[in-house]
Amino acid sequence: MDELSAHEALAAIFRAEHGRVLARLIGLLGDFDLAEEALADAYAAAAHHWPRDGVPDYPAAWLLTTARRRAIDRIRRARTQVAYLPALAIEMRLSPDDPESTENGDDRLRLFFTCCHPALDQQTQVALTLRCLAGLSTADVARLFLTSEATVSQRIVRAKRKIRETRIPYRVPDRDQLPDRLRAVLAVLYLMFTEGHTATRGGQLVRDELCDESIRLARALRELMPAEPEVTALLALLLLTDARRAARRSATGDLVPLAEQDRSRYDYRTIAEGRYLLSQAIRSAPVNQYAVQAAIAALHAEAPTAADTDWPQIVRLYRILRTVAPSPMVELNHAIAVAEADGPLAGIALLDTLASEATSAKSHLFHAARADLLRRLGRYAEAMAAYDTAIALSANDAERSYLSRRRNQLTEPST
Repeated sequence: MDELSAHEALAAIFRAEHGRVLARLIGLLGDFDLAEEALADAYAAAAHHWPRDGVPDYPAAWLLTTARRRAIDRIRRARTQVAYLPALAIEMRLSPDDPESTENGDDRLRLFFTCCHPALDQQTQVALTLRCLAGLSTADVARLFLTSEATVSQRIVRAKRKIRETRIPYRVPDRDQLPDRLRAVLAVLYLMFTEGHTATRGGQLVRDELCDESIRLARALRELMPAEPEVTALLALLLLTDARRAARRSATGDLVPLAEQDRSRYDYRTIAEGRYLLSQAIRSAPVNQYAVQAAIAALHAEAPTAADTDWPQIVRLYRILRTVAPSPMVELNHAIAVAEADGPLAGIALLDTLASEATSAKSHLFHAARADLLRRLGRYAEAMAAYDTAIALSANDAERSYLSRRRNQLTEPST
C-alpha cells in the first residue's frame, strides 16, 4: 500500500473509531491522560507501520492492542507512581490480541455513565465525556457550548485533577445509581448527535459516524432504561431529525436548506418509528425538553412540502421549550419560527432583542438567520454585512459555501 493510502485509511479510522477506542482504553486503564498518551503513541506507530506493512484487517483493534502495550511501557517506566499499578494489574489480565475486543457489548455507554460522576458539576460531566469518550475535539466541545477552547480545556483539566486527587472511583456505577447520572448522559448523546448532524468545523456538513453512533447508543440506553420517558423522547428526537439526513446534502455535499429539500428522500420508516416513540414518551409523563424538540422535528419531517409546515404550532412548541429548557439557541429558533409564521418583520424584531447578548454575537447561526430576514425585508446592505459576519464566524466549509452563495446573490435595488 502506498503511503498516501495508508494515511487516508488512518484518518478514516480516526474519524470513525477514535472515540470508541479511547473510551475502551479509559475503561481499561482508569486514567484519562494515560489512555490519551497511549493512543497517541499508537497513532504514531500506525503512521510508521501501515504504509510499509499494509492496513491490518482490524485497524481499530490494532490501535487498541498497540495502545495497551504502549500504556504498559509507560507504566513500567513509571513504576514509582503507585497510582498506575492497578492499571498495570488490569492490563496484564487482558487478552490484547482479540480483534473484536475494541468493544464489549455496550461498554461505551456504561463508560458514559462512569464519566458523569455526580462529584462533578453537570457541565463538566458533559464536557469531559464529550471530549474523552465521544471523540470530539476541544474545539468541537467549545463550539457546542458556545464558549472558548481555553474555557473548555481548563474545565477538563480541572475535572481530571479532581478525579485524580479525590480518588473518585473510575468504575461502572450500580444500576440504582444510573438515574442520578441520566441527565448528563442524555445531554452527551444529544450534543454528540448535534455535532454529527451539522459539524461545527471542517469540510463535511454531516459527520455520519457521530449520527450513527449516537443513535445506536440512544437505542442501547432505551433498552437499559425503558421506563424513562426522557430516554424514549431523546431517541425519538434523534430519529425524527436524522430521517432528513439524505435530503440535507446535494450530490456534491453542498448544504440544502429545509425549504429546498427533496422530501421524497426523507426516511419515512424512521419518521414512523420516531413518531411512535414520541407518542410513548408523552403518554403519561410530564413535558421534557427532548419530547418538545421531537414534536417540532416531527412537524418538519411530516409536512408534505415546506409551505405545508405548521409554523404556528412550531411557535407554540418553542414557547413551551423556552420555559422547559431556555437557551440562546432556543431563543434563536423561536425567532426564526415566528418569522415564518408572522413574517420577517416580526422575526427581526425578536432577533434585535438578542443582538446584545454575547452568545448571539459569537454565533454564526444568529447572524445567518438575521441576514436571511434582512434579505427578505429588502434591506440588502445590512443583509450583506450580516452574511459577512456569519461567514467569518463559521468554521464549517459547507455552511460557509452556502452562506457565500446567498450573499453573492444579493444586489442593491436600482434607484
